Amino acid sequence: MARIAEDLLLLLLDNAAAQPAVEQARLQRLLAAAVLLDLAYDCRVRPAIPGEPVPPDHLVLLMGPPPLDPVARPALALLQQAPITAGAAIAKLRKQIEDLVIDQLLRTGQIHQISLSQNRFRRNTYAWPLAGRARVDRARSALLATLFDGNRPDPATATIISLLHTVGALGAVLSLNDRGWHWVFDRASEIASGTWVDDANMAEVNLAVTTAAVRSALV
Repeated sequence: MARIAEDLLLLLLDNAAAQPAVEQARLQRLLAAAVLLDLAYDCRVRPAIPGEPVPPDHLVLLMGPPPLDPVARPALALLQQAPITAGAAIAKLRKQIEDLVIDQLLRTGQIHQISLSQNRFRRNTYAWPLAGRARVDRARSALLATLFDGNRPDPATATIISLLHTVGALGAVLSLNDRGWHWVFDRASEIASGTWVDDANMAEVNLAVTTAAVRSALV
């Protein structure tokens, strides 16, 4: 399951309009990055390391079974072609990933789709209200506990905070005063630096180092 990408989109849809709370270009880049990091947490991709015959800023595919999640398949297929920079991967994937994540959430009954107009080429043609609040409430509670209570985040929460912080989009899921934003900025910067990682957990380490590479491509 593309948990990072799905939880990220659910959080961005959790508003009165039931539409993503960031503009489409930024949303597409965020979701493409999130899918790459879902693969990283599954230990299917990592940045090249010194000594490999691959440029150091490229992502490298790791061996493993085919993904069951249809959201991850285009990213995996792209990585199978050749090592690629995170920026190039995001650029190639971004236009299709948004639809894939929405389709997956529709297919699994987590959101509904409401037509707002007959013009299918405008972004505000549809709204996607949540079918239930359990999952998004868990994701939001984990995010708030990490940012305000100092809790050690789970990998998905840490990654979502890191991505939103990188593109300046935490305001899409939080509403705070100036003092609150100062606190959140400092805490999000700490999380994005990878302080949450258990160094004995290979999947977390791989996710953190890949997140650093992907964040550089989003700046």
